[in-house]
This record gives sequence, C-alpha cells and structure tokens, in this order.
Amino acid sequence: MSASLAGEKPMPIRLLLFGLGVVLSLVTVVIAQAGRGFSTALTTSHGLTALLGAGWVLLIGALVLGRRTSGRRTGPLLFLTAYAWFLQEWDNPGTTSSAVFSLGLALNAACPAVVGHLALAYPGGRLGSRPARALAAVGYAITVGVQGVGTAAYFSPRAQGCSGCPRNWWEVADASARAQGVAALGVQAGTAWLLALIVFLACRLVTSSRAARRSSALTMLCALGYFTAVAGFYIRSLDRGFLGFDARDGQLWQAQAGALCLLAAALIVERVRARLRRRELTRLVIDLGGTAASSGLRDAIAVRLGDPELQIAYPVDAGRRHVDAAAHPVTMPPPRGRAATTLRHGDSHLATLIHRRGLLDSPSAIDDLLSGARMALEHERLHAESLAQLAALRASGARIVTAGDEERRRLERDLHDGAQQRLVSLTLGLQLLRMRARAPAPQLDLARAELEQAISELRRLARGLHPVLLKEAGLAVALEALGQTRDLRIDDVPRVRYSDVLESTVYLLVARLSENGPARVSVDCRDGKLIACVLVAGELPDLADVADRITTLEGVLTVSTECGATRVTADLPLRCTGPSAVTDP
Repeated sequence: MSASLAGEKPMPIRLLLFGLGVVLSLVTVVIAQAGRGFSTALTTSHGLTALLGAGWVLLIGALVLGRRTSGRRTGPLLFLTAYAWFLQEWDNPGTTSSAVFSLGLALNAACPAVVGHLALAYPGGRLGSRPARALAAVGYAITVGVQGVGTAAYFSPRAQGCSGCPRNWWEVADASARAQGVAALGVQAGTAWLLALIVFLACRLVTSSRAARRSSALTMLCALGYFTAVAGFYIRSLDRGFLGFDARDGQLWQAQAGALCLLAAALIVERVRARLRRRELTRLVIDLGGTAASSGLRDAIAVRLGDPELQIAYPVDAGRRHVDAAAHPVTMPPPRGRAATTLRHGDSHLATLIHRRGLLDSPSAIDDLLSGARMALEHERLHAESLAQLAALRASGARIVTAGDEERRRLERDLHDGAQQRLVSLTLGLQLLRMRARAPAPQLDLARAELEQAISELRRLARGLHPVLLKEAGLAVALEALGQTRDLRIDDVPRVRYSDVLESTVYLLVARLSENGPARVSVDCRDGKLIACVLVAGELPDLADVADRITTLEGVLTVSTECGATRVTADLPLRCTGPSAVTDP
C-alpha cells in the first residue's frame, strides 16, 4: 500500500487552481441569487451566462496554458483573472457572510488590474520594463487600494440603514461624504490609468517587430478590446462619482465578458500554433538524423525561421569565443542589421543564434525553438566543442613545429656567425704563421688541416640544422643546392614561396630520403595542398619524426612500392599554417 502511494504523482497545482475556480463560480451564483437586486449578472439580460461563460473560459484557458513552459507564468495570471471576475459579485449585501462581503468590497474592481498585469507581462509572463511594472502597480493601487479598501474604510452599511447587511471588516469610520470623495477619486484615477494602459499597449504592439506582432497581435487586440469596454464604463461613471450600473453599463459589462472569452481563446490558439510550430521544427530535426553534414541543423532552423543567413554560434573556452558546427570562428557581437539570441536550458548555454532583427523577439518563439531542437543543439554543441579542442591541439602542435624551426634557424645563425667565423680566423692566423716560418713546420700544416676539417663538419652541421638558402631563396633553390651535394634528381619544383613550416617540412623529408642513395623529387600544389613526391631506390631511413611532424600539420604521409623503387608522398594542407596564399620569390 505504501509503495503504491509513494509511486503516485502529486496532483498538478493547475488542477487544484481550476477546482478552486469552479467552487468560486458556484459560490458566486449563490451570492447573486441571495441579493438579486444588487447583482450585476442577474440584473442584465443573459448576465448569468456571461458571468459563468467568461469565468469558465478563463479557467479552461489557464488550465491549458499551465502545461507549457512559458505558460507556467501566464497560466496563474489567467486563473487570477477568473477569480477576480467572479469576485466582483461578492460585494452583494444579500450575503450573510461578513468575510465574503468584506472580500467583495476590497476586490470588486480588481479584474481590470489583473488583466492589465497579464497583458503587460505577455508573452513571457514577467513585467520586463519599468513602465510596465509601474502601470501594473498603479492599477492594483487604484482598483484595490482606492476603489476597494479606501472606499470601504468609510462605508458603514448599518449606518446607511441596512440593518441586515453583513459587517464591513474594513470600516474605520462612518463618513459617507469621505467615502463618496474616495470613490470619485478612484473613478477618475481609474479612467486615467485605463487610457494610459491602452496607449502603452497599443504603442508597444505597433512598434514591436514583425515576428512579435505576428505572434501576439491576436491576444493584444482582445486585451485592448476589454480595456476599451472597461474604460467606457469608467467614463460613464465620471459624472456619478462612483461605479454605478444601468442598462448601458450592462451592455459594456457584457462586452467585457465577451472580450475576456476572446482573450482566453486567443491564448489557447497561440498555444496550439506554438505546438504546431514545435512539431514542425521537431520533424525537421528528426529528418536530419544520421546526417553527416555539419550545416544540417542550421539549415533546418533557417528554413523554420525564414532566415537563410542564420548562424548558430556555440560557446567554447568558457564562452570567451564562439564557433559554428564545423568549429570555424564566429564573430561576436554580430554585424549591424543582425541580432543575437542566446538559447539556454537551465544554467547551460546551448548556443547563440545570429539572425535577422525581430525574428526571435517573442519568448514563446524561443521556447518553441528550444522544445523542438534542444537535444539536437546540445549534441551539435558538444561536437563543435570537440572539433574546437582538436583544432586548438593541432594549432598548438603547429606552433611547436614552427618554434622548433625558429630555434634551429637561430642555432644555425649562431654557429655561422660565432664558432665558424672564429675557426676561419684561426685558420688564417695559422696560414700567416706558416708563411713567416723559415723552416718546414709540419705541426702548423697538421693544425691547419684539422681546422679546415672542423670548419667543413661545422658547415655540414649548420646546413643540417636549417639551410640558409631555404629561408632566403625558397624551397626550389634549397633543393637544387642539396642536389649538388648528393645524388638527387629534381623533376619539378614550383618557384613560389610557401609558409616557412611547409618549406622546412618538405626539405627535411627530401634531405632524409636522399642522404643514403639516389632519389627523385617532384613538388606540386593543387586542391589547396602542397604535394611532395620522392622516389627512392634502396632501403628507407627512419621517418618517424618526419611523419609526426606531417601529422601535426594535418598532413598525410604515404609509402608505396612501384617497379622496385619506393615512393614516399607527403600531402600538406596549405591552410594548416595560416595564410594559404603563395607568393613569387
């Protein structure tokens, strides 16, 4: 028994709120029946239908909206609207409950304030700007503070001759003149607030982006219709000084009920449209399943949003930079005319969409996008992070190779300008001593021969570290110079300059393969690659370090045998070391 109870899910709060609304509607009918002469609904043609119809439609709308993420903030406001719509009947003196009567006196005019809060917070459910927060606060202060509690504080039903009326809990003093003054002030302030609210909402709708208007226009127009009807009711009450009720007021009240029904229906329609958009996007993402193309998700979202230039930027390096699905850098902030929208799931930054301005101004549009593509975005973000890390590792390896070449170049220069020059100076000194000697000096001849051999070995060592011609004249000239010292045939080498690290890598490969026997070399540049092919007769030397160098530069080293000779080919991408352009020497 306990296990089954533990496994049961708690009842959703929205169902409890819906049940509370149904109970309030039934209680409202009982209160209206108890004092028919004081009931707005029962003194208006088809008033009870309007009362219950509007309230129940609002409750159903709130119940439906509570199921979606953004509606979890809009839904409660719609529940409060339904409650406030019913509570306007609770200031009926026909009731016998002081609590009900006092609550009705305080909240009988609160419905416009709640609807105003709902409209100002739509579609995200939160008051985003200071003017919106100020208008919502003023609305509650006027309808609840002034027209409700403020007027009730100086109203004594029994002092007015109603001995059977329930007690007013808000009563401070019996001052009918003051009560009338506060009521008149409430009507005047309420009229001004309603007109300001209508102007604000209309301006916000007109100045919003095309996408925002498309998604919220229906709801905002219904809300504006409701406020227009309420404003008409308030304007008619200015002469009376209080919110009275006659036949024309009954028509305006029915218009309010109809507008609230349309408002709830519009919210439900937007919910359905959002669900259809989310399903459409989900189908597009599912259709991409198994697609290897890194632009597939971007293309699907671009089609869904109608922006062919849309970009998806994924944060890497703790958000310090952004890359696309292929780990190519994405410039942030976006250029002029484009907007950036951050997509988050909880605390996780999934991606940033760079799109046409006004395309994702509506929070509901962002929620729909996340609902349909969150898993695909998360998967592609992780893939982009992996590619970015791999690219960073390769770039680090390329920098290490370049730094090694620079160090070898520095050592070659130090040997040439330092030790070699000193040995040459010492050889010249010995030659002068030999010329001045009157008798044969075999020791000087031997020392001179040893120095010349040391100079030759030192030059060979320096050329092995980094040939000077490679830096000064380029790969073609350096290979020709190498061919003069060994059996190396050069078939074709373009006389253009490549990046230093590419030239040094090809030179190192050719020098290593030709040091022990005859070899032929050809170099070509095509399809964004530098291709070096060396044909070697005989046994291959150890190429492990050269192969690691080529792999670090994102190249490929292949070895094949043909006609008794060995062909070694190195494919090196020109883009791996920065600019891929080649220049004439």
